[in-house]
Amino acid sequence: MAKIIYTHTDEAPLLATYSFLPIVQAYAGKAGVDIETRDISLSGRILAQFGIVDDALAELGDLAKTPEANIIKLPNVSASVPQLKAAVKELQEQGFDLPDYPENPQSDEDRATRAKYGKVMGSAVNPVLREGNSDRRAPLSVKNYAKTHPHRMGKWSPDSKTNVATMGKDDFFSNEQSVVIPGDDTLTIKHVATDGTETVLKDGLKVLAGEVVDGTFMDVAALRRFLTEQIARAKAEDVLFSVHLKATMMKVSDPIIFGHVVQAFFPTLFEQYGEQLAAAGISPNDGLGGLLGAVAALPEGDAIKAAVTAGLADGPAMAMVDSDKGITNLHVPSDVIIDASMPAMIRGGGHMWGPDGNEADTLAVIPDSSYAGVYQATIDDCRTHGALDPATMGSVPNVGLMAQAAEEYGSHDKTFEAPSAGTMQVVNSAGEVLISHDVQPGDIWRACQTKDAPIRDWVKLAVTRARASSTPAVFWLDESRAHDANLIAKVNEYLPEHDTDGLTIEIMAPAAATTYSLERIRKGEDTISVTGNVLRDYNTDLFPILELGTSAKMLSVVPLMNGGGLFETGAGGSAPKHVQQLVKENYLRWDSLGEFFALVPSLELYAEQAGTPGATVLADTLDRATGTFLNEDKSPTRKLGGIDNRGSHFYLALYWAQELAAQTEDADLAAAFKPLAERLAADEKAIVDELIAVQGSPADIGGYYRPDDAKADAVMRPSATLNAALASLA
Repeated sequence: MAKIIYTHTDEAPLLATYSFLPIVQAYAGKAGVDIETRDISLSGRILAQFGIVDDALAELGDLAKTPEANIIKLPNVSASVPQLKAAVKELQEQGFDLPDYPENPQSDEDRATRAKYGKVMGSAVNPVLREGNSDRRAPLSVKNYAKTHPHRMGKWSPDSKTNVATMGKDDFFSNEQSVVIPGDDTLTIKHVATDGTETVLKDGLKVLAGEVVDGTFMDVAALRRFLTEQIARAKAEDVLFSVHLKATMMKVSDPIIFGHVVQAFFPTLFEQYGEQLAAAGISPNDGLGGLLGAVAALPEGDAIKAAVTAGLADGPAMAMVDSDKGITNLHVPSDVIIDASMPAMIRGGGHMWGPDGNEADTLAVIPDSSYAGVYQATIDDCRTHGALDPATMGSVPNVGLMAQAAEEYGSHDKTFEAPSAGTMQVVNSAGEVLISHDVQPGDIWRACQTKDAPIRDWVKLAVTRARASSTPAVFWLDESRAHDANLIAKVNEYLPEHDTDGLTIEIMAPAAATTYSLERIRKGEDTISVTGNVLRDYNTDLFPILELGTSAKMLSVVPLMNGGGLFETGAGGSAPKHVQQLVKENYLRWDSLGEFFALVPSLELYAEQAGTPGATVLADTLDRATGTFLNEDKSPTRKLGGIDNRGSHFYLALYWAQELAAQTEDADLAAAFKPLAERLAADEKAIVDELIAVQGSPADIGGYYRPDDAKADAVMRPSATLNAALASLA
């Protein structure tokens, strides 16, 4: 039986669901559309690992492999260790019987517990659901709105000292080796110490014919030298120091790198107190905030805090997450996520906030050089030509290779710190060494896989989108990178399988592709970026944030490889701040526009799957209603006293009801929605007044990671008039 699965996730998107989903279910129910929910939130995934609730993520993962799949997926938390600990603590306080996260597992039970928690950290959701590649673009209505209502862009100076610093050698990019597997096989990853001792790190790694397998490592000694140099450079150039990583998605490698940055910035602190911190289980990988919070219990606590203060004074001025609260760039690994932080800096004229509360030029440290050139090329373009103009600029839609955990985002279970000097090897079932790296203790080694079927589908989707939009498509691939060289060969092999006559399809290294796309953007021209998984993530934030002011307003469709569809609703990077504001003053600034867009193709797919014509009517009228919503500028306002997320939902419901009442395709639906449309219009002032009246006071939702349903429902549905109107549809 056909059904739409609407996911419960985390933070602001989850809170918005309490308000928006009742509207969707009321309207859909009238048209015979079945909508169910599944909890794939961080808290839900934790509870599922310990058998307390059903494993909804596993269920949806199985569904995503079938033609019946129709899943609306909201942004979810890709948990860092500090976030995981906070979620576990909250769940324990709510009465759930959960063990603490074992920092240093000593027993088999500890190791088993840590393994369970490891399954919910980082990018735990997306690889399970993404059984297809990504088609992400700004809907025409959003693009037109951005042109007529351009968002504010910071001014770029030709004298800006903002730059990217990257290693360029001894990093993941430069050390990469890549092989194409000739036939189905099973691989083993092992470490061979200099004395010949072999340690199997992962075995039973199944691979398929044509699969691309990569291995690489980051030399930590070189990393530490690089970081020390950049800290000195930032101070000498009198710019802010910042580091930009992806400690959520790259949940094993990037927190380790983050920890090295913390140690490099505070060398005296770790020289003096490193042993005591380690003995107390305090890891720099958790960030400065975790360290400062934990040292109060140590005898040397005051001295350690003084050493932190001295380190901040001695080093360059550090970029801040919240200068008013003293939260630095190094406080929490999940606070500064590269795909959100770098576009925000570029949009702001190359500035980040300093400890003095003022904006300043910044040295953006991105240790691995695989994609750092994308941001440097964008900075160079803005320094030369000035800020981009949202009123005239073109667009960069994306076709992203992500199906079946493609590329780096599938590396979590194959990332290791070298235990000793020796060799890291990937060996096939015949005992042949396919990949080999000489490593030193602590070097960060990782492998990843990219299956052939997703690559074929990616090439097909790129051609399909180029044809449908009459837009040039550029594969962002660097022939000097081992993995990309193998992908280029496959792209050249699979492109002739499709009709490319009259299309412009090119292959460029990422930095060159960035420059090319920016040249076209400034002329108002569009260019499809056809990228791997990480660049998909980066580009679908970078360009939308510059074009639209946000990446939350993108249409994100994932045509699943076995049929069916996954519809994603935008990025969640600012979600924590929105929740904090709601709890403080009962105002939710989160914009649900991405959900409005995702629901349209989901309803269209449902009409095909179930043969329900009412679903098509719902989709068509919602599309028109969203256009009215944009034209009337009913997205959440920026300040108290205006409509917030809940008010925006009311106006979408009003315009949608009016469109349903006016349409002529389904007379029964028109008759059913005519009274509601009239009632909502007549009660507009009363409803808006009720929604605004609650603002300004604290709101109790009963939990950050797992809100209390009754409390959250009361907070997010405060208009009795609107609730009664929706109930009248039943």
